[in-house]
Amino acid sequence: MTAEPFLTDAGPFAEAERAAVYRAIHTRRDVRRQFTDRPIDDATLLRLLTAAHHAPSVGLSQPWNFIVIRSEAVKRQAQTAFAKANAEAQAMFPEDRRTLYSSLKLEGILAAPLSLCITCDHSRGGPVVLGRTHQPQMDVYSTVCAVQNLMLAARAEGIGVGWVSIFDPADIQHLLDLPDHVSAVAWLCLGHVDALYSEPELQARGWAQRLQLADLVFADRWGQRA
Repeated sequence: MTAEPFLTDAGPFAEAERAAVYRAIHTRRDVRRQFTDRPIDDATLLRLLTAAHHAPSVGLSQPWNFIVIRSEAVKRQAQTAFAKANAEAQAMFPEDRRTLYSSLKLEGILAAPLSLCITCDHSRGGPVVLGRTHQPQMDVYSTVCAVQNLMLAARAEGIGVGWVSIFDPADIQHLLDLPDHVSAVAWLCLGHVDALYSEPELQARGWAQRLQLADLVFADRWGQRA
């Protein structure tokens, strides 16, 4: 029997390698306060972008682009856009949550040495893309996989990453001159860190708690306990 071409070994990693993968997953944190002013060198940044670019994508469409932002002027405009949206967001929460909300630092745009905007090109791959024929939103989901790859690679490099999501999308569209067929999926703040929270910061500060996995796993259909 002839072996199928293009296949390679798929055995488990060595124990130390597995431990490193799980360590990156379990100790990754969204960073807002701990950035140092040490710049990220080009070789490290390239490794992070390469990790992101090796994310899975539906139909191998690779809908992402990466906008590296070092300009202080652009970062200041982004921070202004955040501040506007953040004030609107605070007002959406019940009054008994607003004081805690206002005490949370939810971005590190000016503190981090650089920002990275990961975008999704909705036209990538043409009008019909394998795997998106019935779920066109899979291009955005694929782009989020690139974000996660970058976050885990950054943890291994000692680079902190903070995802800033409190923006009016139109403000970022205008700020970065994105064409109509491209949308911003993630604005990330990146920088070296010397320390991280031992648990998610929002958990440490009393905003939310990690849910129990056992409450989230069903068998065969919704609501049926495994």
